[in-house]
Amino acid sequence: MRRRALAALALAGVGLAALAAERAAATVAIDGTRYAPEVVTVKRGARVTWKNQDPFPHTVTARGTFDSGDIAAGKSWTFTAGKAGRYDYICTLHPTMKGTLVVE
Repeated sequence: MRRRALAALALAGVGLAALAAERAAATVAIDGTRYAPEVVTVKRGARVTWKNQDPFPHTVTARGTFDSGDIAAGKSWTFTAGKAGRYDYICTLHPTMKGTLVVE
């Protein structure tokens, strides 16, 4: 009985860890030639996904830090935030599109 209880607690811990990791992730929509939200704050190690909902390609580019390359319509790109800092980024195809990733 005790082993079953310990096993159940261990599985619950794994589930909670997965839930915490899921919450640490962030999603940015690319829609209407803008990033929404424009500013995203995450903890180090979090995954940030940009989803292109426009009918044409975009990029997510912070020169010297990350560059998605072209993200086709309906596709997405994910970046794992490894280093704390503030990263201003643009779409190189539409330079008026600007966003900021803050990594704590």
